[in-house]
Amino acid sequence: MREFNDDPAAAYAARQQRVRDAVAQRTPDRVPVFGPYQKYVYTYGGLTMREAMTDYAAARRACHAFADRFAPDLDFGPILAYPAKPMETLGYRAFRWPGHGLPDDAMYQYVEGEYMTAAEYDDFIADPSDFMFRTWAPRQFAALEGFGRPAPWRRFMWSGWMSLGALAAPEARRSLEAAIQAGEEVNDWFASIGQYTEEARAKGYPLAYAGFDWAPFDILGDTLRGTANILADMRRRPAKLHDALKVATRIFVEYAAPAASAELPIVWIWIHKATREFMSDAQFREFYWPYLREGLLALVGLGIIPLVYWEADFESRLEAIADVPSGTMIYHLAGTRPEAARGALAGRVCLMGSVPNIQLLAATPDEVAATTRRLIDLLGRDGGYIVDTSVMLDEAKPENLAAMIETAKTYGVSR
Repeated sequence: MREFNDDPAAAYAARQQRVRDAVAQRTPDRVPVFGPYQKYVYTYGGLTMREAMTDYAAARRACHAFADRFAPDLDFGPILAYPAKPMETLGYRAFRWPGHGLPDDAMYQYVEGEYMTAAEYDDFIADPSDFMFRTWAPRQFAALEGFGRPAPWRRFMWSGWMSLGALAAPEARRSLEAAIQAGEEVNDWFASIGQYTEEARAKGYPLAYAGFDWAPFDILGDTLRGTANILADMRRRPAKLHDALKVATRIFVEYAAPAASAELPIVWIWIHKATREFMSDAQFREFYWPYLREGLLALVGLGIIPLVYWEADFESRLEAIADVPSGTMIYHLAGTRPEAARGALAGRVCLMGSVPNIQLLAATPDEVAATTRRLIDLLGRDGGYIVDTSVMLDEAKPENLAAMIETAKTYGVSR
């Protein structure tokens, strides 16, 4: 089902409005459908992940081929094919990617570490920018080790400016040169993203994102302490963790705030450490949800649409996470039963996802279509549901993905 082929501007406006209506619990013309993203887009376009991360023009072509075939309501483009060149220039220690520790067609991986020790909580709380610049960056990026030499910028006043002499040291000079080179390389990548965005707009496809963010607990757990350490911190140093979470909540809001000026201000918020396998419901209510909720409300106040990507099973926490303003955000479901989510969240947040990835890989088109119809009936053709896969997509049969998207377009029409 191709829509508005002769009028891309009308398609662009209709797709945006369709999503806005679903979020606001209004009845859209039909249920929106997102185009699954991540590695599959490049596999479908005939690229390895290494090629997608190094050849920006090829990555754009693959994303165009995907959109031309499947015509989703919102498009990601090549934003998730991270640029390999600047990561190599910086000596990024917290990532493995194709050609740097992984095979050419593997998805990149994050390498956790204790990049902030327990004894450094106070340094982060007192001055997070200084900690990130002079302590964290040299640990994560081999080429930035020289950034640990200057005095803190908060002491730049009066004669403190003379600490600039530390930047003349050979190791600091090398780090500055690497940062400039990586900055130029990142700008090349962003230029490619911008080019694709304009090309997609000309075809009638809005962007699926205006920004990306991470829950305050995950800002600390993913990037600074590591999973095992931050889970232990809930018992060993809870007061210090609470203090750091207040700082991380401010960072959370700062990350997303620029999205407020976008035409469709959706910010994707990834949820990593809140699963029941990592923390109890009581710990979730104490350490995770209050800070995430505070940040979400701040984003809503800015006019942003938070899209919270609830990975794994959150069934026992549905009552807690229902405590948000109605018609303001999207909750993506991965492992939570859609029936349970509907009972707790329907009419309050827009639900998204739940089409099993395994079906897209191993089932038949008819089976995928049947699942999609069932979810539309259950979660709402009259507002409050967006069709999407359960999690980000790496593998699928094209005919199965087409069945999901076409079913949303034909069966999901409002009655």
